[in-house]
Amino acid sequence: MKSLYSRIVVTFVLIALFSGVVALFGVNLYYQQSLKAYNEQKIANIAKEIRSLYGQFGPIDLHAYFSGIASMGFQLYAVDEGMKGTFYGAPFKHSDIDPSVVRRVQSGETYIPTSKFVTGLFENTIRHSVGIPFQAYGRTYALFVRPNMELQFGEVRTLAGLLLAGTFLLSLLFIFVFTRYIVKPVEKLTEATTAIVQGQYDMELDVLRRDEIGNLARHFSSMAKTLQKLDDMRQEFVSSVSHEIQSPLTSIQGFAQAVRTEPLTSEERDRYLEIIEEESRRLSSLGKQLLTLASLDKEADIIKKSAYRLDEQLRQVVLQTEWQRHEKEVLVELDAPEMMITADRQLLNQVWLNLLTNGIKFSDPGQTIRIKVTVGTEIAVTVSDQGIGIPAAELGHIFERFYKADKARNRTRSGSGLGLSIALKIVQLHGGAIEARSRPGEGATFVVRLPHL
Repeated sequence: MKSLYSRIVVTFVLIALFSGVVALFGVNLYYQQSLKAYNEQKIANIAKEIRSLYGQFGPIDLHAYFSGIASMGFQLYAVDEGMKGTFYGAPFKHSDIDPSVVRRVQSGETYIPTSKFVTGLFENTIRHSVGIPFQAYGRTYALFVRPNMELQFGEVRTLAGLLLAGTFLLSLLFIFVFTRYIVKPVEKLTEATTAIVQGQYDMELDVLRRDEIGNLARHFSSMAKTLQKLDDMRQEFVSSVSHEIQSPLTSIQGFAQAVRTEPLTSEERDRYLEIIEEESRRLSSLGKQLLTLASLDKEADIIKKSAYRLDEQLRQVVLQTEWQRHEKEVLVELDAPEMMITADRQLLNQVWLNLLTNGIKFSDPGQTIRIKVTVGTEIAVTVSDQGIGIPAAELGHIFERFYKADKARNRTRSGSGLGLSIALKIVQLHGGAIEARSRPGEGATFVVRLPHL
């Protein structure tokens, strides 16, 4: 019984059997409390009526009288004073009865059967019959009377039996059929799970059903699409990492070989070594950024919050980029009121540094970068530049890992494509968000919104 189908079938069958047993005990309880006394009294009244009618007609042949009563749908058993019993009508299935019961009935008691279960109503035995004393020809008999169920209700019993048997058999048939209907979508989900394990994400599931199975199929399809997207992102991530690592390594290898094997002037040697140093620094930066992303993805408790002055931090970031600003001849205007913030100082410093260096990188000489802090229900830090801008089609992808909007970038604008991804992750871990707005040729604006605690 390993399959779900067999388990459900057996469960339904057991439920049907258990329900039948419980119903039987329920009917028995109802019979004992409500019908038993009424039924026994009814049969006792019939037996007394048989005795009364005999007295009304005067002395007649007792055997003929009992036979006539039996032909009307009753079973009789008459025991004389000598304990000799005579059956009238259909024979009893079991004719044994305690002689002391017979003596008590002959002495004037009325015998009422003491069956504790409803099946006694249909048990064709003397001890489940009503006994009364019966006087005839100066002798006392113990007369036991019960309805002949076969004669009175035979057809009804047959129909009831056929109804119960047909109901049970049809229930089994429907259980086998409809259980298959229930299990089939689960089997499809199992097949879909196997397909996902094998890397196949395209599958057809019944998502039109409006029940729990349909909801499960819809959620499973959504999960499959998400897994496919994650798998595509993973492959793209690996490809991007490989490309980003391979590019500086190729440059380092090529220029190192040139320095070692080719005759070079001192100026050429210095230039080649400078390129090797720059590519090594770029490779080291990439490794640090990948480690940072891995740490941010893995551990949410990496955040170490403390209270500090946000305006002072932004001024420090501006000072950190002084050499880059001087080289590009870019101005920075800072508008930040004195204010406290509770956050991870080191991680947020990385956010501001990334946004500012990006603004410097994509600005032209003589342009201005503006940093403005506004405080309300939240803290908003806006970094705006007057650079080349970002095309609308690429604006929604700039926070993706390894995505670079400047397709035609030169070496001075090259990067790993991880900075904004790291910035977004840090801000999200602080419960905030980043918004980017831009038009080509009109610069770009980044707004970082943080909770004001």
